[in-house]
Order: sequence, then structure tokens, then C-alpha cells
Amino acid sequence: MKIYRPFIVALLIVTSFPLRAGEGFCDVRNTAFKAGEFITYKVFYSVVGAAIGAGEATFSTSLEMMNNKPVYHVVGEGKTYSFYDKFFKVRDKYETYIDTATLQPYRFIRNIDEGGYKKYQNVTFNNITHTAVTNDGVFKVPVCVQDVLSAIFYARNIDFDKYKPEDKISFSLFLDDEVFNMYIRYLGKEKIKTKYGKFNAVKFKPLLVKGTIFEGGEKMTVWVSDDHNHVPLRVESPITVGSVKVDMISYRNLRYPLTSLLDVR
Repeated sequence: MKIYRPFIVALLIVTSFPLRAGEGFCDVRNTAFKAGEFITYKVFYSVVGAAIGAGEATFSTSLEMMNNKPVYHVVGEGKTYSFYDKFFKVRDKYETYIDTATLQPYRFIRNIDEGGYKKYQNVTFNNITHTAVTNDGVFKVPVCVQDVLSAIFYARNIDFDKYKPEDKISFSLFLDDEVFNMYIRYLGKEKIKTKYGKFNAVKFKPLLVKGTIFEGGEKMTVWVSDDHNHVPLRVESPITVGSVKVDMISYRNLRYPLTSLLDVR
């Protein structure tokens, strides 16, 4: 049944945005999104040339208070379609609480049910002691570390025009009680046709760690909107059996008009 697990990995891949430690990275301020934003993605699994719509993922943002500070509460949810449940049923929910001023995460919650495998994780980040407190203990983390959900919203504020094609951009990610030091390779800009329409897009390849599903290296390709929103539009990657593709299919309450959209399908 492992061939169906790419659906879950694909949901997380949408958050694989470029991050850069140092050089003012911790001083980035939010200019890309606002509370009330809601984006929907469709996940496709392909094998022997046949693409199957396996499920959907959504990302929503609201403004709340935590410890007397305003925070963005971001929720990412993924589930398989009912017909796909008999193969590999998924009901996943990820949450993060991000400081509105610094865009650093305060709390991360992961509550997943993947083919009967269930896991709950609650992480509290202390940005003064640079630690992460989880269900399993206390872990040292780098300055400006992100969780898998906060990373997308933090990095949407990166100015891609500062980079040249083939530049490598490093980032640190905390997940499952580990810190992952990764990078993405910026590839430039191009037009892309998705299930939603035709866009001007920014293109890059994230470095992947070799595992049971993905081969190691730069096999995955990600496209984000080439406008002030920097919305993820499409992700593609080969996997052990077949391939996965994730497309943005709807959105509402973006901070800016989606000027990268050239034509709607």
C-alpha cells in the first residue's frame, strides 16, 4: 500500500519554498498574504500514463491572539476522495501559529490519519532559547527555524528577483524532532499551464532526502506565482512508482490581485 502514500508527501511538498538563513532573513516582514486567505489544491497520482485525482488539500489563514500577541493561525488540511479511501484513506490536519511581526512560529500541531497510521504532535517553539518542545522532549533548533506549514507563508515574502538562475538558497526545517538543513535551486521564470489556467511563474527545484518514495537529489519541480502573492501553483515529482502532481484549483481573499494569471482554462 505504500504506493498511495505520495498523496501525503505531496501535500507537504506544497510548503517547500525557498528560505535563506542569515543576511536579514530573520527580519523579513509580511507583505505577501493576509488573514482570510483560502487556497485549494488537487493532488493527482499518475502511473503508466493514467492520472488519477486522489484528493484535495486546503490552506486557510486567520488572525488570532496567543499569549497576548497577534498571530496568524494557518490551517492545512488534506483528505482523499471517497472513492480513493478504499485504497488509502487520508484525513490530515496541520496547524501553525505565526507571529505577525516576525513571521516566526510559536506553535505547530500535526494530527494525521494515513491509511490507519495515526500520529499527533504538538510543538512549541521558544525563539529566545532557540528550542522546540515536543511530545518527546526538548530539542535545540537554529535561529529562524520553521515548521512545514509556517515555511510557506514566511518564504512567500522572499524577493525572488534578488537571485540568479542556478543560485542555491538554504533553509532549516524542524519536523519529527529533527532539524533538516536543505536548499532549493532557483531556476528562473517561465509560463506554465495548470488545471486553473496559464500563469507567469517562478520555478525552482528543492533538494530531497532519499527515502522510500522519493529519490534523493533535485528531482522535484515547484512553480509559484510571479506576483506579490507568491502563491504555489504546481508541484511535480517522480516517485518510486509513477509520479505526483499538485495543482492550485481555487483561491479567495488574496492580499493582491493575481496578476500572474494570463488566462483561465
